[in-house]
Amino acid sequence: MSENIIEITDVHKSFDGKPVHRGINLFVRRGEILTVLGESGVGKSVLLKEINGLIKPDSGKVMVLGEDTVHMDEKQLIKIRKETGMLFQGSALFDSLTVEENIAYPLVENSNFSPEEIKKAVVQNLDLVDLTGIEDKYPGELSGGMKKRVALARAIATRPKILLYDEPTTGLDPPNVKRIAKLISSMRDRLSITGVVITHDIGTAYEVSDRIAFLHQGEILFTGTVSEARKSDITTFRNFLDSKM
Repeated sequence: MSENIIEITDVHKSFDGKPVHRGINLFVRRGEILTVLGESGVGKSVLLKEINGLIKPDSGKVMVLGEDTVHMDEKQLIKIRKETGMLFQGSALFDSLTVEENIAYPLVENSNFSPEEIKKAVVQNLDLVDLTGIEDKYPGELSGGMKKRVALARAIATRPKILLYDEPTTGLDPPNVKRIAKLISSMRDRLSITGVVITHDIGTAYEVSDRIAFLHQGEILFTGTVSEARKSDITTFRNFLDSKM
C-alpha cells in the first residue's frame, strides 16, 4: 500500500481562459495533516474539489487511494467520495433538519445501519466533537462554532479515510478557532483520518500540520514541515507568512 494517499501530478486548470493551476505537484502521506496556504483566489478550494472529483482538471493526474479520479464518471466517483469527507467553509448544514438528522444523513444514504445503530452513531460522533444533548436542535439555534462542530460530526460519520477542510476556522472567535484546531488533530489521532486543510490562519496551520504547502500563482512554491516553513527563505512565502502574523 502506497505511503501517499493522494498524489497530484502536473495538474492544470483554467476558468474562462484564466489559469488557476499551472502544473500543481503535491502529495499527501497516509495519516498526516497537510495544510495548503495561499492568498484568496489562488485556487486552494479548487484543489480540494479536484481531489474529491467535484471539479475536473484540464490535464494532469489526481490519484486518490491509488486510483486516478480524473477520468472517472459520477458512478465511479461515488466510491472515492465515500472515503473522502469534506468540511465546507460555511458548514453547509441542512437548515430544515435537526442536528441528529444532519449527522444521520450520510449514514442513511451510504450505510446499512439500522435506525437504532444510526441514532447511536449520531451520539458517538457528537461526543467526538465535544457536543452532547443537542440532537433535537436546528442549525439556526446554534452558534457558528457549534455549526462547524456539527458539520465535522457529519463529515466523520461514515469514517472516511480522508477529510478535506475548507477554511475550517473562518469567522470564528479565538476560543473556537483553538477548539476546531484541536479537533482537526483529534480526527487524525483518534480516527486515523488523513487531513487536507485549506486556511488563512497561520496559527492553526502551525498547530495542526505535519507539513505545509504554499500555493502561489498556480504553482506549489513550498512544501515542508512546520519547522521548515518557519525558516523558509523563499521571499514570496516569507512575505505571505509575515503579513498574516
